[in-house]
Amino acid sequence: LCNCSAVGSIGAAECDGVTGQCLCREGYAGLRCESCAQGFYPERSSQGCRPCGCSPPGSRSPHCDDSGKCQCKDGVTGLKCDQCSDGYYRFNETACEPCQCNNHSKTCNSSTGTCLQCQDNTEGDHCELCKEGFYRSPHAAHACHHCPCSTVASTGTCRIHPGETAPRCDKCRTGYTGPNCNRCDNGYYNSDSICVRCKCNGNVDPARSPSVCKPESGECLSCLYHTAGFHCEECEDGYVRDPEGTNCTKKEATLGPETREFTTSAPNASKATSFSTAVINSTLSPTTIQTVFPISSSDNSTSAFADVSWTQFNIIILTVIIIVVVLLMGFVGAVYMYREYQNRKLNAPFWTIELKEDNISFSSYHDSIPNADVSGLLEDDGNEVAPNGQLTLTTPMHNFKA
Repeated sequence: LCNCSAVGSIGAAECDGVTGQCLCREGYAGLRCESCAQGFYPERSSQGCRPCGCSPPGSRSPHCDDSGKCQCKDGVTGLKCDQCSDGYYRFNETACEPCQCNNHSKTCNSSTGTCLQCQDNTEGDHCELCKEGFYRSPHAAHACHHCPCSTVASTGTCRIHPGETAPRCDKCRTGYTGPNCNRCDNGYYNSDSICVRCKCNGNVDPARSPSVCKPESGECLSCLYHTAGFHCEECEDGYVRDPEGTNCTKKEATLGPETREFTTSAPNASKATSFSTAVINSTLSPTTIQTVFPISSSDNSTSAFADVSWTQFNIIILTVIIIVVVLLMGFVGAVYMYREYQNRKLNAPFWTIELKEDNISFSSYHDSIPNADVSGLLEDDGNEVAPNGQLTLTTPMHNFKA
């Protein structure tokens, strides 16, 4: 009996009379057509043989295993070897091409070749770029390192320029400068690690002093328009604010009874000679003052009028007052001493008394002095001075006239 497979053979009773080979259907093989031919695999659901369907460009042969999986070439995957493996792309007649990701990714889009999931801080279709804020090292590894640029002082991006080995920040923010944007630019100073604009009240010229202020403290440099102070907010000595409070103008030279200080300079002298005038009479005319003390109207003249500061002025006034008080006290003391001396001289007790029988002749030193008061020369209450200049001595026992 032929005993051919009812599924794989054309007829179950038809076979070769000598060999017993049955007539097999397409995809079947074996003496009785009970197995699948090459390029076919058994399908369990129908218990028949189905073609492998391996992709010729991607498979090594048209055969497949019992599960229907074909033998794929390198870089090709899939049941039928019709897809590119990870790390490959562009499935074509010559199989798949490797992904070009510069060793920073193992996968790419199987159709376009765009790299996926770039590693080591890289980006781009082929992981050829560094991410924002990173730069590519010039060393062989070509790794991307973090830029030494603060996002506060710069855009945070950097690059290595040709001929250099260290990166430079691409763009510094306003107020910062330097290769790494870590220094304050002209017109700014460091305030708690932040560059702040110099505050000089518009009284500096960046053309003359590019720094404008000291970068470490903010103190203004080269104040103009006769200003001074940490922020050029004050007027120089000898200058005051104008009525509008904007500009510094020179103090006007006013003549008065107070002491003034003048500064003169000889044409060939290296230093100005300074002297203080005494109390200037208010009746002097400006012409006379200019004749005695030449004063130039130009700021660049070799002679200048220097006003005494308020502190010096107060000291001078206080000194004058003390001197005047001392002089007045000395004068009053002198007058008092002189009057005491005169009183003692007037009251000097010099007299002469001559006794003659009934009369006493009295002559006094005060007789030569008009309007002399002799009433106090005798302390005895019983003595009287007659209007005619005679001295009358009256006692209980005697009565004398002089």
